[in-house]
Amino acid sequence: MSDPTRVRLAHLTTVDLSLRFLLCDQLKGFAREGFEVVAISAPGPWTADLERDGVKHIPVPSLRRRWAPLADLDAFVRLVRTLRQHRPTIVHTHTPKARVLGRLAARVAGVPIVVNTFHGLYGMEGSALRRGFFLWLERAAARWSDFEFSQSLEDLATLRAARVVDPERSAYLGNGVNLDVFDPDRIDGAAVRRQLGLDRQAVVVGTVGRLVWEKGYREVFALAEALTAGEPGAVVLVVGPHEPGKGDAVPAAVLDDLQRRGVVRFLGMRTDMPPLYAAMDIFVLASYREGFPRAAVEAAAMGLPLVLTDIRGCREVVRDGQNGFLVPARNAPRLIEAVRRLLHDRDQRVRFGRESRRRALEEFDERRVIATTLGVYRRLLQEKRGLAAIAVSETRT
Repeated sequence: MSDPTRVRLAHLTTVDLSLRFLLCDQLKGFAREGFEVVAISAPGPWTADLERDGVKHIPVPSLRRRWAPLADLDAFVRLVRTLRQHRPTIVHTHTPKARVLGRLAARVAGVPIVVNTFHGLYGMEGSALRRGFFLWLERAAARWSDFEFSQSLEDLATLRAARVVDPERSAYLGNGVNLDVFDPDRIDGAAVRRQLGLDRQAVVVGTVGRLVWEKGYREVFALAEALTAGEPGAVVLVVGPHEPGKGDAVPAAVLDDLQRRGVVRFLGMRTDMPPLYAAMDIFVLASYREGFPRAAVEAAAMGLPLVLTDIRGCREVVRDGQNGFLVPARNAPRLIEAVRRLLHDRDQRVRFGRESRRRALEEFDERRVIATTLGVYRRLLQEKRGLAAIAVSETRT
């Protein structure tokens, strides 16, 4: 039976992958501070991991990433029923569809406090008409929220300028990781290389992300082809799941051909990320759209030099020429040029890597993200009449 003195906090995403890999450490942090935490998403293979970590998962089967009117209407109705049944005091929404459906469903269900985090702005790369439509949609959904977080400073500026969010009811959140887990001094990279069958003298260029074209894999594969032809000591590693159900999935035949010819080593979906970063010398993210890329933050925390595309989110991880390089999106020659500069300059790789770790210690600590979120929860609990009595005590921090 639930403890009636505890605040029930529900975090909502479309898929369990986001809960497991983006939010799980935060959810455990909120639980340590006295909240009764539940996670809501479509069911999937990662819910067992959440449950093992002490986070109760509530499935809503019709929640999916892709927009589909009939399925979305069903998801909305199921969300309202779920929220009425479990009666959370706070609903915190994430990811594009979940933040639209979830904020309205929470209000219809009578949830006292609704909070949202923007992990990126969907639709900003298209035409003016497309951008206008998605900003209108976000503005409409934000009316149902008590507070809006943005992981990106650029996104927050856009949202405020477009009057999607109220400056008094919005804040920069940033992104962070567990710096004790993502710590290069705790892992023997040479041992990991031996396990992976990599030569200790090789220069390993790695990227992490779902195997969809939007992540810039055309440019990554062009880079790999160039390094295979002209840099015999270089190895390209790709870590991430194949997603054949996505419209822009990289075809299996392309992956098989690259692997067969030894151009790229595909490691698939992995959960042991710190050791894999420790085996890399250079981290690359050639994505076309990001909110605040988690993989790049992890790589920075592991002390790697970074080569990222010059887009929203990525610009908040790399300071060009200080801890890495920013290159134009969809530009394979510039990506190849930047990686080759690092490939042939070990001293620069070391300098950039040290600066990445320093920036992570100052800016990418997940404890700061948790503390910022808790501060807003407590403020909202105090503001809402009748809830102050069950607010989690400040003395627990």
